Amino acid sequence: MTTTSLTATGVRALARIVARDDGRGGTALPVLESEAPLALRRTRASGAEARVMLVGAMSGPHGGDRFAVEAHVDRGARLDVRSAAATIALPGQTKDEARYDVRLTVADHGELRWLPEQLISAAGSGLCVTTRVDLGASARFVLREEQVLGRVGEEPGQLTSRLTVRVAGRTVLDQELACGPGAPGGWDGPAVLGGHRAVGQLVVARPEFVQETPDARMLGENAMLVPLAGPAVLVSAVAADGLRLRRVLDRALELLG
Repeated sequence: MTTTSLTATGVRALARIVARDDGRGGTALPVLESEAPLALRRTRASGAEARVMLVGAMSGPHGGDRFAVEAHVDRGARLDVRSAAATIALPGQTKDEARYDVRLTVADHGELRWLPEQLISAAGSGLCVTTRVDLGASARFVLREEQVLGRVGEEPGQLTSRLTVRVAGRTVLDQELACGPGAPGGWDGPAVLGGHRAVGQLVVARPEFVQETPDARMLGENAMLVPLAGPAVLVSAVAADGLRLRRVLDRALELLG
């Protein structure tokens, strides 16, 4: 762990993971570096898979903060990354927007499960989240992204989220959602969230989908599975709260095996 970078406009922090086949049937982590308030902790492995927990050492991100997390999985390596608790976007001493950038790369025959806890947009906060994923043609990948607009009984902050997924250099998903004060009109209307306060998605990429991709279909009243233009599928869901959203996405992941 290195020293946190603190500026007049907020905290700068970077966490980096590199997973590599150790040649003995397991996965090594030659790079596991983080700056407070981001902390990476290796947990007990499961077979060939390495497991890492992302721990927030303090609250935030606050307005003006700049957080970034990068993970690279080499050929033959397997990595599971989770977070210890929800991330709560909070107002800061400045009116600057906070940023949280996630960059994930998985080589051919590598595997990454990216399953962080929920992001909560608290009243008065402003946060822009970008997640960029680059996958090899034969990579295996699961990403769960969940956002809750406001804590119980409060209005949401301003939240912009963009997710881009590329497979073998080809963009198969590029979408952006803006919610809360200052977002384009209609974000809470029937065409987007429909009055719900939790929104999430699941991206699953597998080489087997080249031969047989799941068909598009509804998964209950407020969730939809859509095949992407590559060996991947997207599940999008809305719910009244974070607990109901998690249940919907867990069922979808179980359905996909």
